[in-house]
Amino acid sequence: MAVEISEERLAELLAYCRLGPEEAADEQTIATIKSLYAAAVGYLEEAGIKEPKEGTSRKAQYDLLVNALVLDGYDRRGTHMEATAITENPVFRRMLTQLKLTEGLVSNPDTTTS
Repeated sequence: MAVEISEERLAELLAYCRLGPEEAADEQTIATIKSLYAAAVGYLEEAGIKEPKEGTSRKAQYDLLVNALVLDGYDRRGTHMEATAITENPVFRRMLTQLKLTEGLVSNPDTTTS
């Protein structure tokens, strides 16, 4: 199943990655960002985190994690890798762990259903 991304969400990702109008108009850049978005959503889903409903604090955290994964993937699209990775970032790891540990709690039914 392909991961859909709205034009609004795509614009948010382009801004988060600090891609200007020229890059945002490039079809290859758009295809790369869309692919990285699908990979980030898939990564979180495989980590046990479903996309929360709009308007919740969990959704804001989720979107921030997706943004960070997309930016990291975009920055690392070449063959040279730096010694650190986004998943070694303690803030990223804490938010990922919090979302994962609270996934599916009866007291927090704010995830979307597929």
